[in-house]
Amino acid sequence: MRKIKHGKMSGGCSDSCCLKLEGVSVHIQGEDILEDVSFHLHCGEITALIGPNGAGKSTLFRSVLGQLSYQGSITFSPAGGPAIRLADGTVMGGTRPLIGYVPQSPSFDRGDPISVLDFFTAATSKWPVCLPIPQKYRERCRMSLERVHGGDLLDKPMGGLSGGQLQRVLLALALEPVPHILILDEPLSGVDIEGEHQLLEMLDELRTEYDLSILLSTHDFATLNQFADKVILLNKRILKVGPPDEVTASPEFYETFHLRMGKGGM
Repeated sequence: MRKIKHGKMSGGCSDSCCLKLEGVSVHIQGEDILEDVSFHLHCGEITALIGPNGAGKSTLFRSVLGQLSYQGSITFSPAGGPAIRLADGTVMGGTRPLIGYVPQSPSFDRGDPISVLDFFTAATSKWPVCLPIPQKYRERCRMSLERVHGGDLLDKPMGGLSGGQLQRVLLALALEPVPHILILDEPLSGVDIEGEHQLLEMLDELRTEYDLSILLSTHDFATLNQFADKVILLNKRILKVGPPDEVTASPEFYETFHLRMGKGGM
């Protein structure tokens, strides 16, 4: 993996661009969903969040997005600037960082006539897509799709896209405008092997070009070494953090998934 531009993963964050969670806990209707979660995510770093179903991964994402109340603190430190504290949808000490979010792939009816251009325009402007779409919106959509090597998808129907193509469209939308932090919920789900390879290469390209902090969840453990700088094993609380091969070879990983991977694994 390439060197992180701002600081080191194991060092302090005084001179870094990073997202920092400290003691984050979420309780919903008396149930502990997250317990004392703390980690750092540096700009230019891809961190994979893994854990069983119900581990709290989506809850963690929603906390960072400001959609859930939580205990603890979530701060964002821009490079060369003061830390910004995010708290239950409000911001203390600065302007909320831009966060791009790609949810788990939505489904579209294969007979639905809405095109990628229609979908993108409806999401990024107030223009009624029942009317002819002006050239300026078409060009904006094309440029955003080119950012993820998807310019040829502009006029395709949403319902006719493959899993990998749909991820490209959603990713282009999340990058408009380019955010400080990019969160992806199971981006490899429903994507074939070729599309998966292309998507992982694209994420590495994007984090390099824009120095993005990227946090994503995945159940595809075999690809972790290909793209992740750091892996967080979560099951309500953090069980293990470290490089992919270290986490997948850990007793905590085996106890969680009953799989032997990494060093000496099968």
